[in-house]
Amino acid sequence: MSPTPDRVSATPEIHRRSWGLAALLASLAMLGPFSIDTYLPAFPAIGRELSASPIALQQTLSAYLFAYAFMMLWHGALSDAIGRRPVVIGGLAIFAVATLGCAIAGNIQSLWLFRALQGLSAGTGLVIGRAIIRDRFSGAEAQRLMSQITLVFGIAPAIAPVLGGVLLNSLGWRSIFWALLLWVVVIIAWSAKSLPETLPVAQRQSLHPRALWRNYRTVLGRVDFLLLALIPAFNFSAFFLYIASAPAFLIDLLGVTTYGFAWLFVPMIAGIMVGATLSGRMAGKLSPRRTIRLGYAFMCVGVVVNLLICALLPPGVAWNVLPIMIYTLGTSIVMPSTTLILLDLFPAMRGLASSLQGFVQFTLSGFTAGTVAPFLAHSLLALAWGMAGFSVASLGCWLVYQRRARTLLKDWSP
Repeated sequence: MSPTPDRVSATPEIHRRSWGLAALLASLAMLGPFSIDTYLPAFPAIGRELSASPIALQQTLSAYLFAYAFMMLWHGALSDAIGRRPVVIGGLAIFAVATLGCAIAGNIQSLWLFRALQGLSAGTGLVIGRAIIRDRFSGAEAQRLMSQITLVFGIAPAIAPVLGGVLLNSLGWRSIFWALLLWVVVIIAWSAKSLPETLPVAQRQSLHPRALWRNYRTVLGRVDFLLLALIPAFNFSAFFLYIASAPAFLIDLLGVTTYGFAWLFVPMIAGIMVGATLSGRMAGKLSPRRTIRLGYAFMCVGVVVNLLICALLPPGVAWNVLPIMIYTLGTSIVMPSTTLILLDLFPAMRGLASSLQGFVQFTLSGFTAGTVAPFLAHSLLALAWGMAGFSVASLGCWLVYQRRARTLLKDWSP
């Protein structure tokens, strides 16, 4: 694919500048996990100060997640209509107001309201960031940039609870939201200065209800899109199954104390980071199809080793978490390339396609946490078979897509 003035492939100068854009887009994408994970250690303190029950505190998380899922459908459509920059900066401004409200909330009802407002705006950067990458970059550079964002984004779930705990113990629970507000203000200034507008006015879509309905129907009615959207959704659900089952998996089945959750999360995040690094290094050296094939090879190794360990060995933290790390390494190799192929299906509606991809993943993750995890969390072998089932579903989607779209893959490959 040849570069255009608005869409470029790799050169040394572009490669250097893309790191700055990757850092900005990763910072935007990290708002979501930071908004969830930093305040979780503060639940007891918030409950005491606001006289809130554990159920009421859990509803602050539910309000955020429901609002996040709902707006996941709309961020992309808005950016396709009015441009990428206004939606990102506007979303950040709303998030800043919501975070201020959380910091000064005087009762649990106010916290519900402002957490929901945070959820409405927190997904803006994640959704639109993917569209910005594909608007501006092509081929190996697009894959490299997507991998860089995955690498940085993978750090967030590991450090967010730690930072939240430090702030809680030193300055109280409200300092968590004040620190988050300070970070958002910095990102707003950074975005205002450096975030490019990558969607020309001539390529923008209408927000008329009929036009929106037509666009949604066009995207969701294409089998190729559904297959490519389900691939990362199934891959993520395979290891999210262990996150949702973490208390049972670690405490009940492996005998880890409540302070030992790092046994799961550190290897998992290490796998994500190594996989993202490998994906970036392979950009331009291996075709997307071969890169994805390598990722699935790691995933298959992780699944098979997991089944064998759970079937043949007694429970042990060291060997029961190793296959999960191998698996997440593979998923991080697969994700950047499949996402870029998906976005190329709808060049005029990349924002909408990114929104719907995120919604599919978020919905399946919710189903996994609420239905699949409780059903399988009684046994290590049952969890291993759950991971295997999601993996087979993902691989099946990829194989069906390959048969339907070999020409597209060959055209996209460097």
